[in-house]
Amino acid sequence: MAYSGPFQYGDRVQLTDTKRRHYTVVLQEGGKFHSHKGIIEHDDIAGRDEGSVVTSTLGSDFLIFRHLMVDHVLSMPRGAAVIYPKDAAQILVEGDFFMGARVLEAGAGSGALSMSLLRAVGPEGRVFSYEVRDDHLEYAVDNVREYFGEQPEWWTPQLGDLADVTVEDLGGPVDRVILDMLEPWEHLAKVRDLLIPGGVFMTYVATVPQLMKVMEGIRELQCFTEPRAWESLVREWRVEGLATRPEHRMNAHTAFLIMTRRLADGVTPPPPKRKARR
Repeated sequence: MAYSGPFQYGDRVQLTDTKRRHYTVVLQEGGKFHSHKGIIEHDDIAGRDEGSVVTSTLGSDFLIFRHLMVDHVLSMPRGAAVIYPKDAAQILVEGDFFMGARVLEAGAGSGALSMSLLRAVGPEGRVFSYEVRDDHLEYAVDNVREYFGEQPEWWTPQLGDLADVTVEDLGGPVDRVILDMLEPWEHLAKVRDLLIPGGVFMTYVATVPQLMKVMEGIRELQCFTEPRAWESLVREWRVEGLATRPEHRMNAHTAFLIMTRRLADGVTPPPPKRKARR
């Protein structure tokens, strides 16, 4: 699948009608897109530039663009709930997932975050994705393969429990760890053993009790920096002259993100100083 240039057969194309409704097709030679607004020949799309307009047999116009990752994530089949793009973006930037990084992901789910991690680290890096449920791992593998066109060589999806993973299994310690699981506080010591000094550890949890247990567990272990927790809220706006206003719906709470860094061996964090209460 090409990411730019004129459309080619095999590309995933998003058609947008005049009411901003989206339809997705994978271009095939001789293929056809059918809707109540008429038929569009795939051959009429192949060879055109993105941002072009195609007209159906009933005279309806459609804008054509390539499917973005966000479109793929929100429309792909899933076995487990996905990490939404607003949170994946926070994870990539706040966790500083760099090109060439070695990353351990536990709780692959449906593969949404795996795709973002694989693009961030590139072929020079390595992503190890562990999942305890074989049906979820199957969704993740299928979705990643569909997005990239094949399984990336720098990805190792693995059916297994994080508790059983060793440094030898990973070929050495990793630069980043991200957990998306029900009880991540049970694996904090394992994260310490697998992460390099200075490495970033991030956790994605949905509820306040989970948030509290992870934060308290990190502090008790005394081998990480003071953890930081937050959530991201996204609200779109409808801009139409004097009727400009926020949308009635918004992407509010999906999960809490927690971030900390591993300390060097034998080092304990200095106690935090808080302002005295008056």
